[in-house]
Amino acid sequence: MFGIIEVIALGGGIAFFLFGMSIMGSGLEKLSSGRMEAILERLTGKLLMGVLVGAGVTAVIQSSAATTVMVVGFVNAGIMRLSQAVGVIFGANIGTTATSFILALGDINGKNLALQLLNPSSLAPLICIAGAVLYMVYKSGRKHDLGQILMGLGILFFGMVTMEQTVSNSGIKDSPVFINMLTAVTNPVLGVFVGMFITAVLQSSSASIGILQALTSTGAIHFNMAAPIILGQNIGTCITALLSAVGASKNARRAAMIHLYFNIIGTVLFLALLYGVQAIVGLPFWEASMSRIDIALFHLTFNVFGTAVLLPFNKLLLKLATITIKDKPSAKEIEVSILDKRFLSSPSLALDKADEVVAQMGTLALQNFADSVELLSVGYDPKRATTINEREDVIDKNEVRVDDYLVSLTNRSVSFEENTRINDILHAVGDWERIGDYIINLVEVAEQMKDNAVEFTPSAKHECAAILDAINEILHITLESYRTKDAQLALKVEPLEQVVDLLRDNLKNAHIERLKAGECTVISGTLFLELITNLERISDHCSNIAVAIVQHAQSAVDRSHEFDFHDYLRAIHKGKTSDYQENFAAYHAKYLDDLENYESEQEKGE
Repeated sequence: MFGIIEVIALGGGIAFFLFGMSIMGSGLEKLSSGRMEAILERLTGKLLMGVLVGAGVTAVIQSSAATTVMVVGFVNAGIMRLSQAVGVIFGANIGTTATSFILALGDINGKNLALQLLNPSSLAPLICIAGAVLYMVYKSGRKHDLGQILMGLGILFFGMVTMEQTVSNSGIKDSPVFINMLTAVTNPVLGVFVGMFITAVLQSSSASIGILQALTSTGAIHFNMAAPIILGQNIGTCITALLSAVGASKNARRAAMIHLYFNIIGTVLFLALLYGVQAIVGLPFWEASMSRIDIALFHLTFNVFGTAVLLPFNKLLLKLATITIKDKPSAKEIEVSILDKRFLSSPSLALDKADEVVAQMGTLALQNFADSVELLSVGYDPKRATTINEREDVIDKNEVRVDDYLVSLTNRSVSFEENTRINDILHAVGDWERIGDYIINLVEVAEQMKDNAVEFTPSAKHECAAILDAINEILHITLESYRTKDAQLALKVEPLEQVVDLLRDNLKNAHIERLKAGECTVISGTLFLELITNLERISDHCSNIAVAIVQHAQSAVDRSHEFDFHDYLRAIHKGKTSDYQENFAAYHAKYLDDLENYESEQEKGE
């Protein structure tokens, strides 16, 4: 009798199954460390290659919905063309069948010990034990992630076994209600809708296929009933990609529609073929009971059939999606954002995109610095100042966007290394934003010089040129080392920052001497001091960014030794590193020695 106890047991089995699939998928994503996304991004130039890549990536991460959502995100961010997305979407439908073949291990029978161990009822506890050991012993890293994958797979198998035992022992297969329900589902249209509904609710065709495989233990799952349900499940899985495309660019929405059209058209054609052959010649297995492996094979056959039939017509699918999501010349195109929320499901990829935005902030800051130097040396230009302020607005907005994006990422499951990267990027984005603010202060100095008709003395102009050149160099080195994560290049920043500090001190002393001699006015002296103070603070933030790059590189080499920011600075300032001494001497000669030589020549001339 199928009563309340059996309902609870079946619900628990489904819960175990779904939870196991979720944490296994999360572990697989962490273990891949963004490599799956990189493969999707780079190896989809050709249609057939896109199919193979889509199938491979989906087989690894165990979710066609996840692959399609990534593709929608890539298209939305402008990383992938819509034509590239077609092949990946086709392949994802094939790759998702891998899960059903893993679950088909439940059909393994035999007295041989090896065969018994491969059965999920025996395999589940073994996998869970192995996974728990790895997960508990290793607190982070690849072995920790592997432990999570194994535990997820074990829990998934436990859920499968629980569902199977519940439906087998409850007498459900002899229940008139159950028999009548299955008889009703033999209607192909109703079967398709049932499959669509279940999958749309679970948002995973692999999960709904797994539940159907568990029901095969009743012996009541026949081919003519299961076939339309399986086809409907492929349509239902499109709901995830469709939801992810809401609010995205037109091409991103078209990518989601291609996924939907592929499954709808494939389902209609396959159903027509099946029922046509059955009506004309009859299929010997039409009313036969299906096993787990039968369901897996049918699932694979349908997706291979759909791909083979529709692949030659991929351009027509593109056109159909374009007709559905029309171009409206009068409407504004939705802004393409690198920080696409779809990437949050892949922390390593989301971090790469956040890094790109921070590098863009650095590029804008460097452009603003170059323009501010023009304002200071050539003369104040309101139009150029407006351009600088517009760039600064973008820098400020990007700071908020990156902060919000990374905060959203911290709410997800991230590895220790990914959490470290989050902190590094948050610090870097703050440093670039502050650099941008100090550059705006330079613009204000230039404006005040114009409003008050201030003209620096020739000596002050030469000193300003020296420190401006030094800041220009330190900004270029910092940005390039941040883009490339080049620790050797980053090591050049700190000695140059120390030279900038010495330049600031020398320039202040020279200013005091000019003030005493009456060579400059109070307001010109105030603006001069404000100028060099802001420049020195820019170099401080460059130092912060560079030290973080060095820290990350050293931590990657020696995980057992915790990098200390202040110990590092103390060590290099005490001359414990030859690289620092060499670079410091070179920058000292380039900027300070040249300045001292100029001042000596000026004194001789007097």
